[in-house]
Amino acid sequence: MGAMTNVDRAVSALRQMIFTGELTPGSDHLETELAEKLGMSRTPIREAALMLQAQGLVEMRPRRGIRISPVSAQDMADIYDILTELESLAAKRAAQAGYSATDLETLAAAIADMDTALGADDLRAWADADDRFHRELVRLGRNARLSMIVSVMRDQVRRARATTLFIRPRPSQSNADHRAVFRAIADGDAATAHDTHHSHRRAARDMLVALLEKHQFHGL
Repeated sequence: MGAMTNVDRAVSALRQMIFTGELTPGSDHLETELAEKLGMSRTPIREAALMLQAQGLVEMRPRRGIRISPVSAQDMADIYDILTELESLAAKRAAQAGYSATDLETLAAAIADMDTALGADDLRAWADADDRFHRELVRLGRNARLSMIVSVMRDQVRRARATTLFIRPRPSQSNADHRAVFRAIADGDAATAHDTHHSHRRAARDMLVALLEKHQFHGL
């Protein structure tokens, strides 16, 4: 592995700005503006934008610059449908694995952090802890291919959530759902782990899709 090139750095920085919502879905940006923001010349920005266009994150438009691709309600529904099935399978496998309390410490810590963040009304910290919970859940499912597919899709979920984080209802139910999944895994109850996580993700999907439709982020 050589040192990161300017193009690599630009790709990494732009992806981060897209996923945190700093570059909002549907917004237009000139190459010069982004180059200035990142302290780079326009060439690596243009090359990075072409790579991000291939990933479906931006659209290059003549004379209009770089448009941050919107997340449509349909995209969200499709992504969540797949994530729901894969993560629920991971929850079931994790419950069958016979993990000890020590094995589940990272999962428990993520739930505790979600509770703390909610208590402090810090939605960004809550979203970060929620991400950690889902990543760890998938890791505990011990299926490398499943993990790979989920990681590709997780970026898209992060984008939609950045878009809706501050207009969604307070996520207290989400914390309760995570605790129920955790208990089922700790108890080795595979069916409950699967079904609880499945209904949790399905509820999240319905809520996010409704928000995206209502606020029409797909048509900005």
